[in-house]
Amino acid sequence: MVVFDNIYQNKNVLVTGHTGFKGSWLSLWLSEMGANVLGYALKPDTTPNHFSLINVDIESNIYDIRNKEKLNDIFTRFQPEIVFHLAAQSLVRRSYNNPSITYETNVMGTVNVLEACRMTDSVKAIIIITSDKCYKNREWVWGYRENDPLGGYDPYSASKACAEIVTNSYLNSFFNIKKYGITHNAIVASVRAGNVIGGGDWAENRLIPDIMKAVVKNEEVIIKNPRAIRPWQHVLEPLGGYLLLGQKLLEGKKDFTGAWNFAPGDDGTISVLEIVKNIKKIWNKIKYKTETNFSDLHEANMLKLDSSKAHIKLNWKNVWNSGTTLIKTAEWYRAFYEQNKVLTHEHLWEYLKDASTIGLF
Repeated sequence: MVVFDNIYQNKNVLVTGHTGFKGSWLSLWLSEMGANVLGYALKPDTTPNHFSLINVDIESNIYDIRNKEKLNDIFTRFQPEIVFHLAAQSLVRRSYNNPSITYETNVMGTVNVLEACRMTDSVKAIIIITSDKCYKNREWVWGYRENDPLGGYDPYSASKACAEIVTNSYLNSFFNIKKYGITHNAIVASVRAGNVIGGGDWAENRLIPDIMKAVVKNEEVIIKNPRAIRPWQHVLEPLGGYLLLGQKLLEGKKDFTGAWNFAPGDDGTISVLEIVKNIKKIWNKIKYKTETNFSDLHEANMLKLDSSKAHIKLNWKNVWNSGTTLIKTAEWYRAFYEQNKVLTHEHLWEYLKDASTIGLF
């Protein structure tokens, strides 16, 4: 199936954070499109983990994103044409336990990647992946737009806001669109996505992994913030947006620089408790109980993004609604735990077929 006009075929694509949940799905998708993919990340920190299960055919380099010398060596050797920067300390609760490493990884890691890009003439497109939590959260009922103020209460959220500020600074100072083709040949964008779910996530203190780990142990999962409302979408949804945006950047379309939101509409913006109840309907072995005021750590109650810019300028849209997303997610884990099957490839091709049906790619 031809997608993104085959622009990734035979391209040198560098993915930082390729061993993580989103990074492993992205690396597989790129590999399936014929890209030459090099991954740069730490070892997966869970057993099992999605990256090891899918056996994706890429060059995997296990190093810390804070190691700028090693990162520069990789850039010099590989000469990437497009860079997807996903490597991060991505857990809110862990950021409270170790804020220093969170800031070092998420802020200086981003600086290291942008510096390496600046010094590598082969780079034509740079996509920095941050988070919906980079916005100053005012508990609004409407979605945040790309030009809304950045902020961050907890160290993770603040570090992602800092990464956005760093990216914008590099965009203005070294990758200025007015000087594109004169002093540089790269276009920079940052992307912000809502909560992603799907098969293969076992990170700590995340809703779906917590549910699935409890099912395996025949235990009740404790739902810590049942009324919290988040934008939920299958992991393939924002990744498709990133790849669509990457296509535009590789084509040299300067108007696609800057920040982008990729999030579901109201259909996918639902409470934690609704997610649990709906997954239980699909896999009735799930048992849960709710606890409010579970922790004194601050967590936002309402968070929505406005993806109008992506809808209008990229013609991007969600392929799977919340119902399908939950079915696919539960199906993946159930097949893994009950049949020792990994449905990642099947789900990718099902998604591409459905996306083709609505004319997305």
